[in-house]
Amino acid sequence: MIVRDFGTTGLRVSALGFGAGHIGSPDLGEDEAGQLLNHALDLGITLIDTARGYGLSEERIGRHLKERRGEFVLSSKGGYSVENVPDWTPENIRLGIERALRTLQTDVIDIFHLHSCPLETLRQEELLGALDAARQRGEIRVAAYSGENDALAWAAQSPHFGSLQTSVNVVDQWSLRSVLPGAAARGLGIIAKRPVANAAWRFSERPTGQYEEAYWDRLQVGGLTPGDLDWDEFALRFSTFAPGVQSVIVGTAKLERLTHNAALVARGPLPDAEIQRVMEAFEPYVGQWPGEV
Repeated sequence: MIVRDFGTTGLRVSALGFGAGHIGSPDLGEDEAGQLLNHALDLGITLIDTARGYGLSEERIGRHLKERRGEFVLSSKGGYSVENVPDWTPENIRLGIERALRTLQTDVIDIFHLHSCPLETLRQEELLGALDAARQRGEIRVAAYSGENDALAWAAQSPHFGSLQTSVNVVDQWSLRSVLPGAAARGLGIIAKRPVANAAWRFSERPTGQYEEAYWDRLQVGGLTPGDLDWDEFALRFSTFAPGVQSVIVGTAKLERLTHNAALVARGPLPDAEIQRVMEAFEPYVGQWPGEV
């Protein structure tokens, strides 16, 4: 497994991270969740990403990986959904982190993100101060922001943040072009989400009203094809080795898919000519397609 320095944070992460959203679904059995989490570590994956809003995810990570906590970098998100406390307040940050530590059965969360709040919220000094205080107390190691567009660009310039999480894929290049170069120069860690563009190519017809709809539209307009590769390999290798990206997070509920993803990443970056082809296909739409939120 490829391992990379995570900006200037002092952390090291695998190029392929595990997005633990699927782990939170009650449709996934407890034993299956435990097998999947442990298999990720057995493959050499050293970044596990979760969030307060991912159902049972934090609870299951704590239950099944507490004895292996030293083997991975733990990333979570919050700022909302603390009972009887307004969202996006200092008290919510403080209590949310305390609860996450208990639920995850850990003494520290390595990377804690404000989870896709808008710019006007992100800029609140009291909110940022609560993150700084959590870091000073040793409850989190790196304060981070997960989101897109103007809020992401602001976070990339703020001294309060040491890491960013943002969409990077073949049809979502706004962050890759507009934010990541400067963020990498400042030493921020970068986690890329949606690296396989929600597998929008699966649909023969427009998935109207579904999560994949915007990406499906972009694929049609851009006319992009995967060349001689399968779509999943083409997309995953593009995102994993995009400039500035230290780790991509991919979620799955299937052991075989997780193993397959690790094998794809091990094949390394796409040829330069293929990368250039992807960038050129997107070039006419840079100003029209913001980061997909």
